[in-house]
Amino acid sequence: MSEKLSLGPHDSLEIRSSTPEALEVEACYRPGGSPPPAHFHPAQDEHFEVLEGAMRVRVGSEERELEAGAEIEIGRGQVHQMWNPGLEPARVRWVTTPGGRTEQWFRTLDRVFRKGGDIDAGREVDFGALLEEYGDVFRLEQ
Repeated sequence: MSEKLSLGPHDSLEIRSSTPEALEVEACYRPGGSPPPAHFHPAQDEHFEVLEGAMRVRVGSEERELEAGAEIEIGRGQVHQMWNPGLEPARVRWVTTPGGRTEQWFRTLDRVFRKGGDIDAGREVDFGALLEEYGDVFRLEQ
């Protein structure tokens, strides 16, 4: 199973495997990115491995760079952000356990950012409603 989904106007992921126990994806991040909103997952853990390039990660108040080959575990409830501020694209493999509704969350984001196969940057979306609907998967830092 390999399907490319949009995470936003510039970043994407491919689902590698999806079971109730775990969701494995490979994400591509464009260079010059900025931090996403600080968020956490109330009932899931994440394991990230940088495959190519480098990523910036902030977990709680600690921030550091992860280069190719580096791995990090982010436990449920830990507020975090991950982005690529560098000059080169980055590729990351990550596993979410349990899988929960994370795949559905990613598919919803893909529908939000795509229209007719192209990125739809001007589309208005009620992100508050989406965050409420997927509160079991993704929550913004309070």
